[in-house]
Amino acid sequence: MLNILLVTFPFFALVLAGFVAANRGWLPLDAIPGLNGFVLFFALPCMLYRFGAGTPIVQLLDVTLFCAYLLCSLLMVGFVVAVSLSRRIGWNDAAFGALVGTFPNTGFMGVPLLVALLGAAAAGPAIVTILVDLIVTSSLCIALSRLDGADEHGARKAARNALKGVMTNPMPWAILLGAASSGLGFTLIEPIEKTVALLADSASPVALFTIGAVLARSQIRANETQHAPILWRDVLPTVFFKLVLHPVLVLLVLSAAIQQGFRMERFTLVVVVLVAALPSASNVALLTERFGANTGRIAKIILLSTATAFFTFSGAVALLIAD
Repeated sequence: MLNILLVTFPFFALVLAGFVAANRGWLPLDAIPGLNGFVLFFALPCMLYRFGAGTPIVQLLDVTLFCAYLLCSLLMVGFVVAVSLSRRIGWNDAAFGALVGTFPNTGFMGVPLLVALLGAAAAGPAIVTILVDLIVTSSLCIALSRLDGADEHGARKAARNALKGVMTNPMPWAILLGAASSGLGFTLIEPIEKTVALLADSASPVALFTIGAVLARSQIRANETQHAPILWRDVLPTVFFKLVLHPVLVLLVLSAAIQQGFRMERFTLVVVVLVAALPSASNVALLTERFGANTGRIAKIILLSTATAFFTFSGAVALLIAD
């Protein structure tokens, strides 16, 4: 267990450093979009391209994994929305609660953390889950969020806008380019390859620091809004769903698929269960600001899931990986 904590601690410590820096004013809030833009448009795409290009194309085209993980995501979204809807929580807040309870922080945190724990082979299954969450889960939850006071056309328009957002997100394109390079055996010329490597190496520390800064900014802005006080019963269940229910569901579904004769290595199962055990994706707070949901509630869920995941994720690693 100590060896696991020695690997996971620096990752969560960088998140804490970013949170403290933004919360104490050492990092101006106006600088955070610049950090986020560097990670999103430069460093992270280079990291995903490099892992994609270094992963056998068969792993990136794992239809069984894609469908099994997609089923888990759909079940999680449906369940969290069903238990969240109430007089106080409408479709908008329930949908983003479902997104934050289903969407792990795989890109910014998960891929580098899993590679550090399990080796470069862990990138392939993790990348497959990123595609599911970016293309399907996010689009579905954004569409559901529009059902508050919106007709069917409103939800359909929201889904189209979400898909448009996916098309302009560089991460799926970086994954696809990496997969194409892997399938064709293509390699970059040396100067470009070294440039990509430098940007890729910067992705992990800057992304983790940025997660903390984004969480601090979300908390600060949420405190300035006029939303009603946030009740713990609107926060803690979703944190539990993300850190406990989601990985357990993924473990059960993938194990059932293996028992039914679908081909999947145990290593892949372990990687994807650990992906599900990651804390909530920090970019969901940015979406709530854009769509008028209760950012304070979502930011608190992300913050608590990130802090608690230091223990729960490390525990999941200890349970799944035998020394």
